[in-house]
Amino acid sequence: MFPAHGAASVLPPVPALVAPLLSPLAGLSGVKPATAKLLMKVCGGTAVVDLLFHMPESVIDRRYCPDLGAAEPGRVATVAGVISRVVAPAHRRQPWKVVIENATGSLEIAFFSRWQAKRAVAGAEVLVSGRLEQFGGRLTMSNPDYFLSAGGHVPALDPVWPLTAGLFGGQVRVAMRRAFALVPEGIPEWQDAGVVARHGWPDFRTALLWTHFPADDPALLLGDSWRGARRKARERLACDELLADQVATLLAREANRERPGRSLTGDGALRREALRRFGHTLTAAQDRVLGEIDGDLAAPRRMVRLLQGDVGAGKTIVALLAMLRAAEAGAQAAIMAPTEILARQHYATFQRLSPVPVVFLSGSVRGKARREALAAIADGSAVLVVGTHALVQEAVVFHDLALAIVDEQHRFGVDQRILLAEKGAAADMLVMTATPIPRSLLLAHWGEMDVSRLDVKPSGRKPIRTSVHGPDSFEDVLAGVGRALSRGAGIFWVCPLVSESETLDIAAAEARHASLTERFGGRVPVGLAHGKQDITVREAALTAFAAGESKLLVATTVIEVGVDVPDATVMVIEHAERFGLAQLHQLRGRVGRGAAESYCLLLHGAETGATARQRLALLRETEDGFLIADEDFRLRGGGDATGNRQSGLPGFRIATTDEGEFDASALLVLARQSAEMKVRAILERGRAGEAIAVLLALFGKTDFGRIIQSG
Repeated sequence: MFPAHGAASVLPPVPALVAPLLSPLAGLSGVKPATAKLLMKVCGGTAVVDLLFHMPESVIDRRYCPDLGAAEPGRVATVAGVISRVVAPAHRRQPWKVVIENATGSLEIAFFSRWQAKRAVAGAEVLVSGRLEQFGGRLTMSNPDYFLSAGGHVPALDPVWPLTAGLFGGQVRVAMRRAFALVPEGIPEWQDAGVVARHGWPDFRTALLWTHFPADDPALLLGDSWRGARRKARERLACDELLADQVATLLAREANRERPGRSLTGDGALRREALRRFGHTLTAAQDRVLGEIDGDLAAPRRMVRLLQGDVGAGKTIVALLAMLRAAEAGAQAAIMAPTEILARQHYATFQRLSPVPVVFLSGSVRGKARREALAAIADGSAVLVVGTHALVQEAVVFHDLALAIVDEQHRFGVDQRILLAEKGAAADMLVMTATPIPRSLLLAHWGEMDVSRLDVKPSGRKPIRTSVHGPDSFEDVLAGVGRALSRGAGIFWVCPLVSESETLDIAAAEARHASLTERFGGRVPVGLAHGKQDITVREAALTAFAAGESKLLVATTVIEVGVDVPDATVMVIEHAERFGLAQLHQLRGRVGRGAAESYCLLLHGAETGATARQRLALLRETEDGFLIADEDFRLRGGGDATGNRQSGLPGFRIATTDEGEFDASALLVLARQSAEMKVRAILERGRAGEAIAVLLALFGKTDFGRIIQSG
């Protein structure tokens, strides 16, 4: 249990020996202010330690110092010699040529800029390093990485750090050297001795040395030993980052559990009536999850729980029954959805099943209807409230909000989720998602929350027949769409992710809408929905499709969640290979919600490789969203859909890798196990040790208030 004065009190003051690492990067000795600003941009932080956590993307081995007469083109080499001549270009598009000679032969260097070539003076002794090439029977080197006076230093093992516009490798090297000089000897060890020994990890300081300056350790200059050492160092630092995150997460979770709440219990009468109107028996998974939620609601602390439910698993009835428990306790409950169409679907369901009054509020509710809704919320006559982000507006005042539910929580910012819960006094919070979350990401990003999982769908759901089609089948697909339209089926046609530009995605959607309108527009209206439309236009298109006024809807991924159209039985997804498996599964879940048999057609491009086709084949084989999410994470890693972020675990700086150096997910499990033991010890003592205090400070994990609020 935490002391009364809060979670942060478990941390002792950070020892003075690491204080220099927490000092501003802008004040780093020998680094100019303009360079410091660029360094802060590229490393994503403002402290000296943030620069040290800016990992090299590769290391160039410059130890090859060949005789020039026997040098191998294609290799990086370091060569010393005397400049025998400098040849200016005949015109500006030609390079400057500088010839270097030594006792073993000659090397011709090409410089394509005058400022580089002006350092070359005939008769000067120089040291150069770069990639050797063969041109016209001569050994050459274009724009060497190093061109130094004799006696200069070329790193034998030369790290390459990611850069930004205006920042050069040499500047990073100088700044990194200054930063590393501030890393003290004797930093207390936070990793368990057995873990360190089992994995062969160096200590924290040595791990930084092997990462940024491997040539400083003479032992690493023997053969290729530096490669294994670099991998061990990166693995160690990645586990350090994950351990810091998991310790902070678990401390925040314990702090959450200590936040005072209110006990919500009831006699079950409202629930029984709702279930009678529902007319179906809850699945075993729904019963289990409801029991977990009830336990939280009855406890005298605030609930902060994540409810995962695969497509069609029955989250909505669980949410309603949880809200009715608050109503049985004499309080109010509210559910916030990211789109008006999803909110209205919830409202229609609740009106049909709820024995107590339900009020709806969104941005489109205006005038007298809005005034009446606000009044009912304020005086408590609106026991259950359903709405969009309009619920968090200042004008919305609850009489007694005890339970706040956020549906499709990833569509909201943290602030919006917190604002809804803050509408009540010590309100419990339940966040829901239909997007299956890989187990690794659950630990990494939702570890401070209790997690419930609906992993069984209600009986009677028909499987969705999924098929994969190449470009040769496009005309057959169109013919099949025509037949489905003749049967009165509703059809989604999802357009591809064209690039990182949403504008191009929308252009593709508009072009497909035009072509399908030309082909089928004489028979049925063809709708269009994408993210750049005015919200009223987009909602109107979705509503018309849901009402059956249009039978073919061309859309981007705005229909991924929250569109429930039982009459829609066909889903066509163009260039399916460009989507993640989990996203394809969510899109597929827009059909198969009625009694009729449903189909999902995955169209891939001509250049789709074997791995991409293998991924699509998985969707043909299973409808288990959790299995698909884990497989998607394994195949694609945790990188962004745009491809800008490395694979590994998103949100981390070190626990990512493009080179397969380590298994970040396995390290996360290891870090979680270690963190659980450490946090248990902290709670027993009421205080963390020096090593954990240093770890959390170095990785910026001391702000427990922020971590707690992120739930």
